[in-house]
Amino acid sequence: MSAMLRYALPVLAAVGAASAQCSSSSTLTIQNAGDASALASCTTYDGSIAVATGTTDTINFASVRSITGDLSISSNNAITSVGADSLTSIGGTFTVSNCQILSSLSFPQLSSVGNIDFEGLPNLNLLGFTSNIARTGRLNIQNTFLSTLDGINLQQVNSIYIANNRLLQDISFQVSNISQSLILESNGDRLTASFPNLMSAQNLTFRNVPTLSIPSLHNVSGSLGFYENSITGLTAPNLTTVGGTLAINTNTELTNVTMDSLKSITGGLQVQNNTLLTSVVFPALETVGGATDMYGNFTQVSLPALKDNRGAFNIQSTGDLTDDCATFKAETGSSNVIKGKYTCAGKVANPGGAGTTPSSSASTGTKKSDAQTIGYSPANTFVGVLAVILGLW
Repeated sequence: MSAMLRYALPVLAAVGAASAQCSSSSTLTIQNAGDASALASCTTYDGSIAVATGTTDTINFASVRSITGDLSISSNNAITSVGADSLTSIGGTFTVSNCQILSSLSFPQLSSVGNIDFEGLPNLNLLGFTSNIARTGRLNIQNTFLSTLDGINLQQVNSIYIANNRLLQDISFQVSNISQSLILESNGDRLTASFPNLMSAQNLTFRNVPTLSIPSLHNVSGSLGFYENSITGLTAPNLTTVGGTLAINTNTELTNVTMDSLKSITGGLQVQNNTLLTSVVFPALETVGGATDMYGNFTQVSLPALKDNRGAFNIQSTGDLTDDCATFKAETGSSNVIKGKYTCAGKVANPGGAGTTPSSSASTGTKKSDAQTIGYSPANTFVGVLAVILGLW
C-alpha cells in the first residue's frame, strides 16, 4: 500500500462518517444538548429530526443551515428553549406542540418552512424568527400564549388556521393568494386582522374577529363566512365573485355591509341574526345560484341588479319591508328572477330562516291564511243560539 493511500483512507473514512452523521432515512432523535452539538459539521441535514419528549437541556442546532425533512418538538413538559442560529429552511413540517413550559424559539435566519404546526404552547409569548418566514404550505397556530406573530410575514401560503390564541392582538400578512383556506377563530378580544394584498382565496372564514381589513379581495372560489364577529363595518369593495356560499351571520355589532362590486354568488346568500344591521344592499349582485336566506331587523333590503335567484328566497324582518317585498314579489315565478320558494315578510315577531313561518308582531304566530275556517254544523248553531239566549238573560 502506498504512503499516499495510507493517508487517504483515514480521511475518506472521516468524510464518510461525517456524511452518515448528516443524513438518515429514519428520524434522528435528539436526547440532549450533546446530540444537537454532534451535528456541528452538518450544513444540511438530509432527513427529519425530533427532540425527545424527556429532554430537559436547551437545544441549539448551531451550524445546520437546512433540514430537508421535519423538525419536531412535541409533548415535552420540561424543555424551555430550542434554537438554530443558522437554519434558513425546513423542507418538511416544523412542529412544536404540547410543550408546557417552552418559552423561547430562536430561529433568526429561518425564512422558508414546508408547514408550520404550533399548538398547546401556554408559555410561548414571542417568536424568534427575525428574518421573517415568507413561505410555507400550511400555517396552523392554536392555543398558544403568543401576543404577536412578528417573524411570520407570509407572501406565499396554501392554508392558514389561527385559533384560540387569547393574547394575540395583531395578524397582518402580505399574501396575495391563499390556494386553500384561511380560518381565523377566537383569538384576542382586540384583534386586528389585516390582509392588504389578498386578492383571491378558496375558502375564508372569520369568527370572533373585532377588526378586519380585506380591501383587495376580488375572488373567493369557495365559501366566504363572517360569524359571531364584533366588527361594526364589513367592507370588501373589490369583491366580485363568491364560488360557494356568502354567509354574514350573528355579528352583533355589525351596522354596515359594503360589497358594492359583488356580482355573482354560485352558492347561497345568508345574512342572518345581525342585531344592529338595518340595511342590506348589494347594488351589483346579479346571480345567486343557491338560496337567499335573510332574517333580522331590516328596514331595507335591496338587490336592484338581481337577474337570477335559482334557489329559495326568504326574507323576514321585525322592520317594515312592505315596499321591498312588493318589489321582490313581482320578480317571482319559475321563468322569472326568483325561481324557488318565496317568502318575504316584515313586521315579524320572531323572524327566522328558510322553512320557518313568519308571524306578524301583532299576532300569536299563525297567519290568517293558515287559520281553520269554521263551517256550518248543528252543533255550532246550537252553541251560537245558546250564547245569544244567555246574553239576553
